Amino acid sequence: MNIHEYQAKELLAAQGIPVPMGEVATTPEQAEEIARRLGGAVVVKAQVHAGGRGKAGGVKLAKTPEEARERAEAILQLTIKDLPVDKVLIAPAEDIDTEAYVGIILDRASHAPVFMVSAAGGVDIEEVAHTNPDAIIKLPVDPRYGLLPHQAYELATKLYTDVKQQRAAARILQQLYRAFIEAGASLAEINPLITTPSGEVKAIDAKFNIDDNELFRLPAIEALRDESSEAPAEVQAREAGLTFIKLDGNVGCVVNGAGLAMATMDLVKYYGGDPANFLDIGGSSNPEKVVNALRIITTDPAVKVILFNIFGGITRTDDVANGIVTATRQLNMDIPIVIRLTGTNEEIAVKILNEAGFTALTDMDEAVQKAVALANGEAQ
Repeated sequence: MNIHEYQAKELLAAQGIPVPMGEVATTPEQAEEIARRLGGAVVVKAQVHAGGRGKAGGVKLAKTPEEARERAEAILQLTIKDLPVDKVLIAPAEDIDTEAYVGIILDRASHAPVFMVSAAGGVDIEEVAHTNPDAIIKLPVDPRYGLLPHQAYELATKLYTDVKQQRAAARILQQLYRAFIEAGASLAEINPLITTPSGEVKAIDAKFNIDDNELFRLPAIEALRDESSEAPAEVQAREAGLTFIKLDGNVGCVVNGAGLAMATMDLVKYYGGDPANFLDIGGSSNPEKVVNALRIITTDPAVKVILFNIFGGITRTDDVANGIVTATRQLNMDIPIVIRLTGTNEEIAVKILNEAGFTALTDMDEAVQKAVALANGEAQ
């Protein structure tokens, strides 16, 4: 689950991190009123679950309340990475001396949270990671003990030479770790962590990604979800009990099991195609899940073919077959469907599909190759 910048800042502030909070506006008039109340120059920032807001025109400086209104009006008309902007954060503009990056991510290789810090922070941190990876310092944290004071101070010395700033940064790093753990996050970033000409250290932007598996025990964090800023298909999938992530390809994938779903997408790429989504219908035998899966996938105009890849263990393949037949009758689909299934009740499933005019394949490679060919406009 993603949360907005202003919500992430609230999590930081709750731990005592110096953060210029600002206020959220949904109209240009509100933006002007907030800017007038804050006084001085402000930054108008799009609140949307997408990176690269600044480069997309979603972050603007405004020197007067009237200018804040104009900036907000323009930003509220933007769509950034297919997501409409419906709210902006009005925050005090800061006098910046230096910018740094600090972040934490759950790392599968080390099986631990890993701190990443760099004195080369700011909007181009991704480019820094690509062109100069040695500029990013990494430190795995033992989750039994958390970030220890000497570790925090060591990281802080990689950011600043001034002792007071090092101490302030070390304190912020420990506070960030507590926020990361208490929010059930898989990623937490401050970018940039700034110093001012007077020597203060502040967090002026923040990002948190929350691990969905943590939400059952964190109702206050789950309440931060903003479904209006999420892709509609992903909201529908979650409500239907499906795991769905939209991608940029044209081969729609319906698979049972995350591992098989990943293998299917890899195979689609291997044979020259591009998966349009990750969609895992799970292990339960429920034809309605298949209906919902097809309903969601067919809302994507980029999808040229739908590939079913079902390995029936707990999942009964005949239930999947019934779901396919039901869905195609309900949705009046004109998108070709390629079906590969094997496992529990396979013979019954093949009979159901044959009677409905479908052909079921048992070889995974053959099914993927056929789907890719159809997506690419090749005759089959």
